Amino acid sequence: MQLQHIQQKICEIRGMKVMLDFDLAELYDVNTKALNQAVKRNSDRFPLRFMFRLSVTEWLEMRSQIVTASQLKRNTQITPFAFTEHGVTMLASVLRSKKAIQMNIAIVEAFIALKEYALTHKDLTEQLKALEAKYDKKFEDVYEAIGYLLKKEEQPIERKTIGFKKNQS
Repeated sequence: MQLQHIQQKICEIRGMKVMLDFDLAELYDVNTKALNQAVKRNSDRFPLRFMFRLSVTEWLEMRSQIVTASQLKRNTQITPFAFTEHGVTMLASVLRSKKAIQMNIAIVEAFIALKEYALTHKDLTEQLKALEAKYDKKFEDVYEAIGYLLKKEEQPIERKTIGFKKNQS
């Protein structure tokens, strides 16, 4: 399976990169119910930082983005589990089929590739922010000068007579 296909199934929820149970079940070639039962039988291996259940609100927001028909039919009150990178790694100890092990390696590689991508672009983002701040200051001065000139134009100009004045007596 392509790394890019797996990466598309990784989403961000609660500030963490996660994969949802039904996507993992599809990748492991098992049904979602079987995957979740295996996880429940080994719940001590999955602390909250490895896996959590989506809230109804989170699930409804995600559902609006998911086009898979089978997931649109899913009961909205029974929300999916979200597995972090560590949770996905722990799945390898729960699902022991050859396919599950191979897929687990591919999924972990996808998480690693995303992290590397984020790190390389983080440096570039920081450089762009520094340049933006530098130029924002310069433009701030220009905008201030333009504002001053516009205000000056709006004020009526009082003209005083210059030159020799005749006395009218």
